[in-house]
Amino acid sequence: MKENKRKQFLVVGLGLFGSSVALTLKEMDYDVLCIDIDENVVQDYSNSFTYIVCGDAADERVLRSLSVGDIDVAVVAIGNAERSMMCTMLLKELGVPVVVAKALTELHGAMLAKLGADDVIYPEKDMGKRVAHNLVSASVMDYIELSREISLMNLQLPKHLVGKNLIDADLRRQYDVNVVAIKRNGETIVNPKAQEVFQRDDEIIIIGTHAGVKRMGVEF
Repeated sequence: MKENKRKQFLVVGLGLFGSSVALTLKEMDYDVLCIDIDENVVQDYSNSFTYIVCGDAADERVLRSLSVGDIDVAVVAIGNAERSMMCTMLLKELGVPVVVAKALTELHGAMLAKLGADDVIYPEKDMGKRVAHNLVSASVMDYIELSREISLMNLQLPKHLVGKNLIDADLRRQYDVNVVAIKRNGETIVNPKAQEVFQRDDEIIIIGTHAGVKRMGVEF
């Protein structure tokens, strides 16, 4: 895995959030090591993942036995606050470069950050934002805040842009956003050239400041 420079992932906790992350990474053809404390859950996913273990990830001995020091990114999706904090702290102590942890509350999130989590995610809160943006505009297919300053949005191409290229659309000047990909007929054109002409039924993925991305989604 290290030789071809592909990241190696660990997902701890296979609830709704954790299993969704793990399955998506698998679909993207990454190797994923999964851990869950519930034997029934591990059994349910035994045919879905090549590497899956039943164990308590809040136990240092369990993590050491799995050589988690070779992991590039760990996602802590445990539903118990105390165990998730312990797991996060241990993963950082054992040398995992990036640990992303799911928070149950704002206080829990603050504690995770203090214990070394590189990123803290609030699934329900973030999903609420995404649903709200989808409700505001029928053209908005998905919305994600990547950081405190930057957002990513998936939009159905507005009709008035059909037949125009990126230069003609001039979205950077109007909205301070960049088109990072175009979805067309089941394929994705990443980093499209300025001469790429938009076609009917295209979806565009844009990235930019919160204000610019949100304004574009609302106005379109």
